[in-house]
Amino acid sequence: MSNEQGPVAVITGAASGIGRGLAEHAATLGMRLVLADRDAAGLQSLCDELTVGGAQAIACVTDVGDVAHVERLRDRTVEQFGGVDYLFNNAGVMQTGFSWEITGAQWQRMLDVNLSGVINGIRSFVPLLLWQGRAAHVINTASLAGLVSSPLMAPYNVTKQAVVALSETLHYELAMLGAPVSVSVLCPGPVASEIMASNQVVDSAGSDFSQLLDSTIRQGMTPAELAAQVFAAVAEQRFWILPHKGFKPALERRLQSILHETNPHFQMTDVEGDTHATR
Repeated sequence: MSNEQGPVAVITGAASGIGRGLAEHAATLGMRLVLADRDAAGLQSLCDELTVGGAQAIACVTDVGDVAHVERLRDRTVEQFGGVDYLFNNAGVMQTGFSWEITGAQWQRMLDVNLSGVINGIRSFVPLLLWQGRAAHVINTASLAGLVSSPLMAPYNVTKQAVVALSETLHYELAMLGAPVSVSVLCPGPVASEIMASNQVVDSAGSDFSQLLDSTIRQGMTPAELAAQVFAAVAEQRFWILPHKGFKPALERRLQSILHETNPHFQMTDVEGDTHATR
């Protein structure tokens, strides 16, 4: 594939929030875009908007939890643009509530989208990136919840911490091979989005917490600001992308708890401030 027309970026969860911000910023950089989401209407609206603005973009309705869908996304990308330069495994959903009251179906939904979506992206695209034999970059969206846990967010904590572990492992493996493929893990705090619309409240405690979290998210960093930081970090080939610096005291407390083998302690300011929560 020639990059004369601009590198190719595949972005999952592109219809809204962080994904939309990434897509809009990538368009300003002259990238050719493959936009994926389950929200067909929102996805097509974004694709049309970017195309009218002069970008080369296609929309591919995709359930990232279904490996056949992700393989179809890969094949459509190759068919349309010939290859891939940037893979953003970004799609994600939210679930709050006490861990024992969240239903099996809700747990499975979180595992399918937040974790299997990234696994499927890696399994489907990384062999292609290696075969291409040129520089490429995989960016996995985790969260500050991938580094610091909060109560009432068990499925989100579990899936996002798994994404961090998977990203580190992939980084080590590609380095072992001397491959020209880089990896980054994005761990943002509150970013203005509609992610809480995907939340399925299961109890009163979850409802109260959900309202607090939703308010925090809506007042968070704009997707445009986040996207600018992400692409700057990718240009520098940085593995850790941590746009919200205020969470670091919470991370330090957790690390000290581990190193000194003391019981972990949660502070509500980890959620309420510029320190924790969502993708």
